[in-house]
Amino acid sequence: MPLMKYVFKPGINKEGTNYSNEGGWFDADKVRFRKGKPERIGGWTKFSENGFIGTARKIHPYRAASGDTYIGLGTHQKLYNLTGNVFYDITPIRATTTNGIVFSATNGSSTLTVTDDAHGALTGDFVTISGAVTLGGLITADVLNQEYQIETVTSEDTYTIIAKDTSGDEVTANSSDSGNGGSGVDGAYQINTGLDVYVRGTGWGVNTWGAGTFGSAGDLTSTNQLRLWSIDNFGDDIIAAPRADQIYFWDKSSGTGDRATLLSAESGASDVPTKVLQIMMSDVDKHVIAFGCNPIGSSELDPLLVRFSDTESAVDWTPTATNQAGGVQLSTGSIIIGALRTRQEILIWTDAGIVSMRFVGEPFIFSFTEVAEGPSLISPNAAVSANNRVYFMDRDGFHVYSGSTQRLPCTVLDYVLSDLNQDQAFKVFAAANEGVNEIMFFYPSGTNKEIDKYVLYNYLEGTWSIGTTTDNFVRTAWDEASVYENPLASSKNDSTNTNYIYRHEVGHGDGADNFTAFIESSDFDLNPDGEKFTFISRLIPDVEFRDQQTTSDTVTFTIKGRDYPLQDLSTLQTINVTPQSTFANTRARSRQAAVRISSEASDYGWRLGDIRLDIRPDGKR
Repeated sequence: MPLMKYVFKPGINKEGTNYSNEGGWFDADKVRFRKGKPERIGGWTKFSENGFIGTARKIHPYRAASGDTYIGLGTHQKLYNLTGNVFYDITPIRATTTNGIVFSATNGSSTLTVTDDAHGALTGDFVTISGAVTLGGLITADVLNQEYQIETVTSEDTYTIIAKDTSGDEVTANSSDSGNGGSGVDGAYQINTGLDVYVRGTGWGVNTWGAGTFGSAGDLTSTNQLRLWSIDNFGDDIIAAPRADQIYFWDKSSGTGDRATLLSAESGASDVPTKVLQIMMSDVDKHVIAFGCNPIGSSELDPLLVRFSDTESAVDWTPTATNQAGGVQLSTGSIIIGALRTRQEILIWTDAGIVSMRFVGEPFIFSFTEVAEGPSLISPNAAVSANNRVYFMDRDGFHVYSGSTQRLPCTVLDYVLSDLNQDQAFKVFAAANEGVNEIMFFYPSGTNKEIDKYVLYNYLEGTWSIGTTTDNFVRTAWDEASVYENPLASSKNDSTNTNYIYRHEVGHGDGADNFTAFIESSDFDLNPDGEKFTFISRLIPDVEFRDQQTTSDTVTFTIKGRDYPLQDLSTLQTINVTPQSTFANTRARSRQAAVRISSEASDYGWRLGDIRLDIRPDGKR
């Protein structure tokens, strides 16, 4: 028989069976579709060799008036400012103790017991100790006077730390360590750390979707739910708030070494919200907006209240006849899930629909209009703006907003939703990669508590792809190249808790990390309706190699086969294709086949064309 060309439909389709999607692609990892053809995604490399601790779920790059660039980054343990190539710890201080700390050590142990009346700390919090003197032995002043993460809170007045030297190595006390550290020991306690997992029964998700007291304000605190930061810049400065906590302010003019402080403690502060679900700067008129916050005169969080400061003021929140501060309580739903600034409006998702917030000037300042009833957000970070539209994920699928809301047809919808870990759905986040016309949704699957998969949508071509976060591709936050040339994303390493920001789409060389990429077709009949066995004697590949470094760059073609749809696929032939390859002789026999194309190295990319097979009938059995 002559050569048979196999042209597969673009996009991954998992809405049917492998056999019913004949002529299409069924599985992939780290492969995108562009101009209808699959290709390996771009690589990534570290943006900074300096790391940070904790899981970052918010990255906010911005450019100051001087032209210098900064990145605000919030983790479940810290708040950082990246200036140049250095992460500066700007985590706010919650409380300080003066001359109030004493230590006790046990011979042969590195665990120190710290006594500080009503310290208010939680296990995992950070405290910086100063003014201590030696305990008399190996626990010297240098060991004591540094930042510590609290190992265990044993009572409201005591906790333990693990003694370490300035290099981070543990120090074991000896029999001479019988002192208490002196009478002038001070402690600076950073704000309580948040959770790195979502816990049902607190805050958002306390009851079923849309139930009466779902997300009731009384249950929302910053320490009993997943730590999600909202970060924006007020001019050259940073405003930041953990979900259901206070607003903090970092003053650039004070220097990189200074920590953020309470916005309500700034000079001239008036009625600044003390509990917010999310904060944001408006684009032109320069209001700071709080979504879900406490009313003036109350400390209780109202999950539907939107308040905004006076124009060009981060600290004046008291409405008067001579300023533009104010607030509106939304009438739809029971809690604000998230908000997103777009070109002409701010979209606010409640648990029951979408509200458009637009600046209209005096006397109302902002207008609030319900633009969609029903669609919501699966998590506060599950929406992103791209292509003059807003793409977002709800618990029932994917949507696009461009004045009205439409559901996106999705060829992997059931695969994603049936695999999604609903208990950790609050970690889902959307990412835009406009250089290649893509939206990505990262999510935790199965019983995994952290993000381990993604789904990718090309909004110009309407194609979908899927993948995993293997090969150092775990991502917990993303910025779509708003300031820098390449998209930025944060990593997560559970074993070391030292994480990094990565640049994406940097080609396939330049020190990019290795990763495995593959795409696999659905089954296709080699003979009409698969009646007869077919012998494959030759494969003619069509591959474009990119960023080619050597003539040994390799893409592997694997021919798989089975005789009946419910049989397992078996590997019939594996063929390594290089830039010099012309064809490959094969000895494969089957009724139906599938083709898998894969690569592992980092220094080259590839783009797949069409596949041709030399086949001939080979009997019915």
